[in-house]
Amino acid sequence: MTNPTSQHIQQDIEANPVVLFMKGDADFPQCGFSARVVQILQHLGVPFVSRNVLADAALRQGIKDFSNWPTIPQLYVKGEFIGGCDIVTEMYQTGELQKLFQEKNIPLAAQA
Repeated sequence: MTNPTSQHIQQDIEANPVVLFMKGDADFPQCGFSARVVQILQHLGVPFVSRNVLADAALRQGIKDFSNWPTIPQLYVKGEFIGGCDIVTEMYQTGELQKLFQEKNIPLAAQA
């Protein structure tokens, strides 16, 4: 049996190619880890939506239960959980994140 929060999360990650569950929002991150992931996505020019877990206690706990991952931020690409700040940062540094976006047909901005 799924709860309404899990259903909402599932619908959200299915409807949006790139979703970042974070503290704050893309314009005003409320923690350094969330800010770092936003910075990476913006640097790559990846279109994404952010969901502020601080604005909704049910979402804050619900996303942790949904992914079975204890920390925020959490990045989803085409419905797949990618990871948190450390994983996203490492993937970006190795080029794996850019490759993932290309494989999933997520547009990247032209890199300088």
